[in-house]
Amino acid sequence: MRQKIVAGNWKMNKNLDEAKELIKGIKKEVKAGIEKGTRVMIAPSFVNLQSAVKKTQKSIIEVAAQNMHQSKNGAFTGEVSADMLINLGVNIVILGHSERREYFGETDALLAQKVDAALGNGLEVVFCFGELLEDRKSENHFKVVENQLKKALFHLQKGSFANIILAYEPVWAIGTGETASPEQAQEMHAFVRELFAKEYGKDTADTISILYGGSVKPANAKEIFSKPDVDGGLIGGAALKAEDFAAIIKSI
Repeated sequence: MRQKIVAGNWKMNKNLDEAKELIKGIKKEVKAGIEKGTRVMIAPSFVNLQSAVKKTQKSIIEVAAQNMHQSKNGAFTGEVSADMLINLGVNIVILGHSERREYFGETDALLAQKVDAALGNGLEVVFCFGELLEDRKSENHFKVVENQLKKALFHLQKGSFANIILAYEPVWAIGTGETASPEQAQEMHAFVRELFAKEYGKDTADTISILYGGSVKPANAKEIFSKPDVDGGLIGGAALKAEDFAAIIKSI
């Protein structure tokens, strides 16, 4: 059975005091009324992870990191390893976000190394993928997504996917106010699930959670989440307001 998941990616937002206040607000909002079995995740910046882990203890909220380096340790100024995250109590990491790809030059080959490092250290991975606007306009979006997934993930053994959550994020719908229609989201999610069915079998395809990420708001969450192959959302801007994030969680 696929897990229902709502994850909030805070990106480079919220200082320590603001992060504590937001977590307090989310805990208050989601204490009651959450559908049984829904996983709730937040991904603060690196400097706020330790505090977030402490503040979410004895709650349903799980803490994820926004990125990590593929090496165990070494002369990589400004980077963070899997071991450092685990030592803080963080067991989930987001990899492959479009902003990491665009602004920091992360390639599919590099992401394959990061995925291996994360899984090898026992971390769960939220793996992001998605097409640019020009890919969508040229009707090349399915091929782009297929290539991203095959190059970064299809070297893995079948059992590895028990620790991977997929997140489809059409780049043209991130932070733009534009959102893929529920039908567009379902179409891509179904395509991805079929890819996994062909490569790893229907049992793997039917159990892997695929989230939608791209300007999800309280107003559109319920319709998007109602689609059969959409298992939740990776939320950006709306995750920075406790009331909005809770409303999205309650829409699943």
